[in-house]
Amino acid sequence: MNSEAPRISFVSLGCPKALVDSERILTHLRAEGYELSRHHDGADVVIVNTCGFLDSAKAESLEAIGTAMKENGKVIVTGCMGAEPEQIREAFPNVLAITGPQQYESVLGAVHTAVPPAHDPFVDLVPPQGIKLTPRHYAYLKISEGCNNRCSFCIIPKLRGDLVSRPAGDVLREAERLVKAGVKELLVISQDTSAYGVDIKYEASKWRDREVRAKFLDLSQALGELGAWVRMHYVYPYPHVDQVVELMAEGKILPYIDIPFQHASPNVLKAMRRPGNQVKTADRIHKWREICPDLAVRSTFIVGFPGETDEDFEFLLEWLDDVKLDRVGCFKFEPVEGAPANELANPVPEEVKEIRWHRFMKRQQEISAKRLAKKVGRRIPVIIDETTGLSAKGRTVWDAPEIDGSIHLTSRRPMRVGEIYTAKVESADAYDLHGVVV
Repeated sequence: MNSEAPRISFVSLGCPKALVDSERILTHLRAEGYELSRHHDGADVVIVNTCGFLDSAKAESLEAIGTAMKENGKVIVTGCMGAEPEQIREAFPNVLAITGPQQYESVLGAVHTAVPPAHDPFVDLVPPQGIKLTPRHYAYLKISEGCNNRCSFCIIPKLRGDLVSRPAGDVLREAERLVKAGVKELLVISQDTSAYGVDIKYEASKWRDREVRAKFLDLSQALGELGAWVRMHYVYPYPHVDQVVELMAEGKILPYIDIPFQHASPNVLKAMRRPGNQVKTADRIHKWREICPDLAVRSTFIVGFPGETDEDFEFLLEWLDDVKLDRVGCFKFEPVEGAPANELANPVPEEVKEIRWHRFMKRQQEISAKRLAKKVGRRIPVIIDETTGLSAKGRTVWDAPEIDGSIHLTSRRPMRVGEIYTAKVESADAYDLHGVVV
């Protein structure tokens, strides 16, 4: 009966939060007996989970839809770009269906209409942790949907709505299932991780033999009991984050925090509608490093935001010199359709954006190189992502997959993907470490 099972080809674009949506859709479909296909050609239907945050992301999404239409012809579109379907319909009027983000039932309904499930009890089996698109040894754990912030450059609340937190018990049971399935690293994600639970007034729910509040600190403490690496993403520097940094110092969760600062100049932050006192934020980062000396702070920034002056940009560079972030990504401002920032005066010329981006990256590269050089000589745990036997590429506790650096290892014995080894750091460059297994 395997040959009769409908086959689904899937394309997942965008951020880790969209990847979790894709995993949920695939888990439901696999539970209903659908098979997964690696190729569009020969599949009964193709699902494209789109990203609609930037124009470049929309272009990538439209390209993926076009490829699916050309190679298969039966295409269902979902995701953030699906929240505003006109552009998709204009380019591809013959797609089977278009749904917005988080609309799992609508996606499943469209699949059922296009190709009904063929029930087979021998096929309709799904592992308890669901279908994952990440390697077996790490997984994203989404704790909430939506966002209550109204940043002028962002349309996420328009696409995904306000903050909706999951009960802590549900999150922790999912995390347990993942760890039991072999996951060694849980990457906690949401639009605003440190605001977790504010919408449900931090309501407690049952997990194991106790009640756990839907609060960032309480959830972090409980996740730290599972025996896996726990890495925190998309955290805003609210006061209670200090207590979570104390958990990092105690080794309960990884000494890693991902905070999307976006800029440092008070003028630009005000135009972005983001917290404007980065001087106090710098003091907090210094305090966090006193609490947890091994803490790694990563962030993302935007240069060339409308109205950004030379003085604003120089302020940003000086702020970088002060706080010395470990990992940093930088983007040139790109208008997002429907975002209030598009109406701001004094747009920055593209050539100026380019110059500022290169200056920013050069400054951060120097900071990164000095931060990594301090790791030389240390013995540290490393999780392996790729291996060719006696050599491998892995990550330290200070590096998230796909967005941060790596450590390149050699060993006298073959290494295995997903295993954690102790390594001695022998050298460092601007972004990566090099070492040997000990």
